[in-house]
Amino acid sequence: MTADEAVKLIKSGDRVLIQGGSATPQTLIRAMVARGPELKGVEVVHLHTEGECGYVAPELRESFHTKAFFIGGNIRKMIGDTADYIPIFLSDIPSLFRQGYMNLDVVLVNVSPPDKHGFCSLGVSVDIVISGIEQGKKVIAQINPKMPRTFGDAIVHLKHFDACVEVDEELHEMKFVAPSEEEQAIGKNIAGIIEDGATLQMGIGGIPNAVLTYLNNHKNLGVHTEMFSEGIVDLVEKGIVNGSQKKVNPYKIVSGFAMGTRRLYDFMNDNPEIEMLDIGYVNDTSVIRQNPKVTAINSAIEIDFTGQVCADSIGTRMFSGVGGQMDFMRGAALSQGGKPIIAVTSTTQKGVSKIVPTLKLGAGVVTTRAHARYVVTEYGVAELFGKSLKERAQSLRNIAHPDSREELDKAIFERFGSSIMV
Repeated sequence: MTADEAVKLIKSGDRVLIQGGSATPQTLIRAMVARGPELKGVEVVHLHTEGECGYVAPELRESFHTKAFFIGGNIRKMIGDTADYIPIFLSDIPSLFRQGYMNLDVVLVNVSPPDKHGFCSLGVSVDIVISGIEQGKKVIAQINPKMPRTFGDAIVHLKHFDACVEVDEELHEMKFVAPSEEEQAIGKNIAGIIEDGATLQMGIGGIPNAVLTYLNNHKNLGVHTEMFSEGIVDLVEKGIVNGSQKKVNPYKIVSGFAMGTRRLYDFMNDNPEIEMLDIGYVNDTSVIRQNPKVTAINSAIEIDFTGQVCADSIGTRMFSGVGGQMDFMRGAALSQGGKPIIAVTSTTQKGVSKIVPTLKLGAGVVTTRAHARYVVTEYGVAELFGKSLKERAQSLRNIAHPDSREELDKAIFERFGSSIMV
């Protein structure tokens, strides 16, 4: 049927889950938004989405209200208005649906065409969506030849769909941005502490891209990550990433979702080396810890000098979300030889230090000081595990920007009442 016909399954007062990331089903979203004047009180839930999101428009506030599990740039300005944020570990979201905390009336997905047996694929985004399909009362699918066919939990039969719409829609592409000089230095510092045989978790952006460029002399790396981008493609093709040392899903690249360019999506298509799995499994610390030398690389907005990591807000203003940071920081810490890493440039683009005496008023602590072990900037690596508050402060001061160190010295002296060891 047409998209306009399909979205008539959505009724006033319904809760609608939308598949996110590069798989965001834009044809169905536009059709749903077009129905806005006919609807009232529809709750929209999702991880971060890409592209148009007309359902957060102020003029449709009576029709739609959004609750995001992770805040993307397309709805960030509307948080506190037509959108809100739900703080939650990424690994816990499937249990919201499966245990009945959050009932779903309609689920919107973007899938590959069916094979001869009637099985489609969720392609680049399985994450929380597979649990939504299991529990949703109605599922509307846009059948899209641009969606790569992936395996694992991505395979879904046509019988699970209550309505199907044929589209030919390009997936959102996350273009490669060359790492800055600072990000290159951070990448080199991190690569220096990654061991052969390690299992990697990393996201997308300048720092992960920089790390990957410095791994060409490593051996037998594995990947078990909530998401990945095309930076790993070269390492797979060179045999550096082969998963041979992994204890869980050996020889497989395990992930919940992926974002990149068409090159990545073509690499993923019909590739049995890649397993796209339920995020409740991927981000389960009891699973993560079983792999050797799990090296988790995550980012932050600011870090206080005791090791508290703010990664979701700028003061009280929500910016992103908890996501899977704590899932992997703890999972890596429990892994034999694991290394949980927070990687940041030492300053913001405006030159403000990201290593501070205290977090901004209202800032959220995503990774606690007890969970923080490695912090990396372009100026070096601070190892915090087993260190006292003063020792942590000194270690973090030493990897802060040189222009910030005098102020940090003063703050450390005022708090701990003794001189600083450099």
